[in-house]
Amino acid sequence: MLFNYKAVDGNNIQREGTVEAPSIDAAISAVQKRGYTLVSIDEQGKSDGILGALNIEFSFFQTVSNKDVVILSRQIATLFQAQVSPLRIFRLLSAEVENPQLQLAMNRIVEDLQAGSSISRALAMHPDIFSSFYVNLVRAGEESGSLEKSFDYLADYLDRQYEVVAKARNALVYPAFVVTIFVVVMGMMLTLVIPNIAKILTDSGQELPIYTKIVIGISNFMVDYIGVILLLLLAGGVSLWRFSKTSVGKRAIDEFIISVPYLGDLQRKLLLTRICDNMATMLDSGISIVQALEVTSDVVDNEVYREIVQSALVEVTGGRSFADAISEYPEIPGVLAQMAKVGEETGSLGSILTTLANFYRREVNNAVDTLIGLIEPAMIVMLGLGVGVLLASVLMPIYNLSSAF
Repeated sequence: MLFNYKAVDGNNIQREGTVEAPSIDAAISAVQKRGYTLVSIDEQGKSDGILGALNIEFSFFQTVSNKDVVILSRQIATLFQAQVSPLRIFRLLSAEVENPQLQLAMNRIVEDLQAGSSISRALAMHPDIFSSFYVNLVRAGEESGSLEKSFDYLADYLDRQYEVVAKARNALVYPAFVVTIFVVVMGMMLTLVIPNIAKILTDSGQELPIYTKIVIGISNFMVDYIGVILLLLLAGGVSLWRFSKTSVGKRAIDEFIISVPYLGDLQRKLLLTRICDNMATMLDSGISIVQALEVTSDVVDNEVYREIVQSALVEVTGGRSFADAISEYPEIPGVLAQMAKVGEETGSLGSILTTLANFYRREVNNAVDTLIGLIEPAMIVMLGLGVGVLLASVLMPIYNLSSAF
């Protein structure tokens, strides 16, 4: 939520602005942390009537994509290398950003920096845009005095992640679109076209082939119970969505996804790429392995692997090695645990994890290319069989009927 505030600073100069916080108490705390004495604060849009409501609805649909953050990080890294001050960097980029939500966040970051906040703390105020991984890497750069290197790491890391995820997602867009169109067309044929043809065939009195009877039976069922079918699909979709929001449901769905043949293997490699790349980037930035595991557990978007990383965090905190902590899980390949052990023994765990991340990234690219090569002929066969059975079940009786005269 956004809150408008009026306050005075230490020099009794009046300040006005906005702050983003989950509650009004958190907003008051955020304003006071800037060193201001609060005069008034209220939720933005609360008293704006219809226009305020429309503004809230509009901002709800505005999102900041990974691509926006990648480009922003690259620009920040370039400006840091040019020895531009942090405040001027964010002020320049806030005027250049095209995404309205990102521009709003950048303006607030500029305000926080002007109030004396650190970059990492200002970025942490926008968790929907800058992840805990992003903030921790920036904080490490601030502590080591190498912010330009941190933003370089971030730009490279986000670029790699965006490329891998985008390629995997794009590989599934075309088949998903074709299958959806196929299902819609077949449904229209069975509910609109087949019933009219079925009436002609049944009135002719001829004995219909078994496959024609099956198609007509399916068509009659869909016509008679189309409302029930749609309600069941809607109820099933809502129930599945609500189930996926629970901890048990999310874990069950994530476990099912990684167990699906071939697609599950692709998802596992994507997750391993993210884990290895995330940890390697943080370790190379001087962050401890305990903090790297803690942040990685927040970044991994699969409950099964999140539990593995969290369990490894507990064991590493207790004094066990990282390699031993992950070696007991079947979801972690043996080669990863063995190479991690070598990295820990030689003091080069970061470079070992970088090598593993590159390896799994190549595996993902190869798997996606193979998947694209297999999907196209499989879809042609599936569509051909579906259309062929439907046409044969209708045309053969019509041909027999016309040849009888």
